[in-house]
Amino acid sequence: MSVSLVVIRLELAEHSPFPAGFGFSAAAGEMSDEEMKKTTLGSAGACLEGKSPEEKAAVIHQHLGRREMTDVIIETIKSGPGEVKAVAEEEKSSEASPTAPRDRDKSKEGVSTAPDSPSKQLPDQISFFSGNPSVEIVHGIMHLYKTNKMTSLKEDVRRSAMLCILTVPATMTSHDLMKFVAPFNEVIEQMKIIRDSTPNQYMVLMKFSAQADADSFYMACNGRQFNSIEDDVCQLVYVERAEVLKSEDGASLPVMDLTELPKCTVCLERMDESVNGILTTLCNHSFHSQCLQRWDDTTCPVCRYCQTPEPVEENKCFECGVQENLWICLICGHIGCGRYVSRHAYKHFEETQHTYAMQLTNHRVWDYAGDNYVHRLVASKTDGKIVQYECEGDTCQEEKIDALQLEYSYLLTSQLESQRIYWENKIVRIEKDTAEEINNMKAKFKETIEKCDNLEHRLNDLLKEKQSVERKCTQLNTKVAKLTTELKEEQEMNKCLRANQVLLQNKLKEEERVLKETCDQKDLQIAEIQEQLRDVMFYLEAQQKINHLPAETRQEIQEGQINIAMASAASAPSSGSSGKLPSRKSRSKRGK
Repeated sequence: MSVSLVVIRLELAEHSPFPAGFGFSAAAGEMSDEEMKKTTLGSAGACLEGKSPEEKAAVIHQHLGRREMTDVIIETIKSGPGEVKAVAEEEKSSEASPTAPRDRDKSKEGVSTAPDSPSKQLPDQISFFSGNPSVEIVHGIMHLYKTNKMTSLKEDVRRSAMLCILTVPATMTSHDLMKFVAPFNEVIEQMKIIRDSTPNQYMVLMKFSAQADADSFYMACNGRQFNSIEDDVCQLVYVERAEVLKSEDGASLPVMDLTELPKCTVCLERMDESVNGILTTLCNHSFHSQCLQRWDDTTCPVCRYCQTPEPVEENKCFECGVQENLWICLICGHIGCGRYVSRHAYKHFEETQHTYAMQLTNHRVWDYAGDNYVHRLVASKTDGKIVQYECEGDTCQEEKIDALQLEYSYLLTSQLESQRIYWENKIVRIEKDTAEEINNMKAKFKETIEKCDNLEHRLNDLLKEKQSVERKCTQLNTKVAKLTTELKEEQEMNKCLRANQVLLQNKLKEEERVLKETCDQKDLQIAEIQEQLRDVMFYLEAQQKINHLPAETRQEIQEGQINIAMASAASAPSSGSSGKLPSRKSRSKRGK
């Protein structure tokens, strides 16, 4: 949702006092009061510069037009509890002593203390104020301008912390208004109720603590009915600034980049297309679309011009087909072009002797025989009505020509003056914009040069770093190639070693098998040799023992026999082995 900002200007008469606390600016932190005033009165000062007081008064009166200065009543309502208490105490004191003098403006010179004696000279005038101190009456005109910039409520941009209710019905009292804005009392700093010459309505300025509070109030109350009985709705606009200027300073002159909002002649409210729809009629009068819907007639409410004329056929010359400067024969209806185009209308007169022809644009009748206009009634250009055309010979014609020349000269002078003012202001604005652009371009050029220098230094550093990185990259590539070759060699060697390992493992297994078989054979041989050794030792020991025995015993032993019983199956191997030895012994004994 897009909203526009407005500028409220209070133009005061020469001797009217300034209202207290009326000035406001949404850009107060960005521009000082002097800069704001210089910007506001720039075009007016350029227009009035170098002119005499009489010329200045004439220019101001020309722009002021028919607007008259009236009394403007400004009532201030502050939401702070301290302010309300002070106002209440002041009202009580005024009720207790209604004749007590009070100053209306603190900047004015106050009344000094009572003189010690009557001989002292008293002032000629004593400034005092009676009544409600929050109500001020000034004499002037209220202007409402619209800025050319539109902002959206969804955008996080600076707008304003002040809102304006354009029209509040007069039937709604201050108490009703306070009830209407009651949910936002905590965030409203002050309210100013402005009543001018507009009947049955007034305007309200509301200043909030912050822009977010103003946005909340706008979203909640814009387009909302004041009450359920009447159809009047709350129409809100953002106020960019509120200013008070004197009329002699050029307050009524046009302001650059601002458009003054006119009043609707039906409801007397300000017309703003961002708030209500505006319809412009054929006669160049503008109204609210809702107000024109209530108008039952098809004519304009101001000038009664018919907005729905009857359709007419598209006329053209019967001979050449042109559509400008056409004349119709009043006798036969032939349409031909004028004598300044192709003279077909005059040729028709020469051929047919039809004397009278009427011009289609302004319905004036020409007599070819008398070579002059002969009409008495013509259609008015303003409302289309038939009016009498009066002329009394050459004197009237000359007077009308002089009046037309004078009016044209005045119109041309005024238009040239306005054009001069417009182009001078435009030149000033263009020069200012050009100077700002030149300064900006110089600053940007300086920043660009600094950036270029920094970028050149940075580029040199990067080139050096690139060279070092390339050298490192070359070294790393060489190392990688070398390591790749070594890796391949190691892989080949590892492959060979694995093959050798398999062969060696097979060979080791074969050697272990052969060793095991050899060990088994060795064990068998050792077992047999041990048995033989035991037999031999047994033989030697037996022989020694026998040698030590007596001869008879030896003789008995030699003649004796040794019988060995058969051993069991379990001890068969041992018995067999042991049985061999005795058999050998017996054989040996028997041999001896």
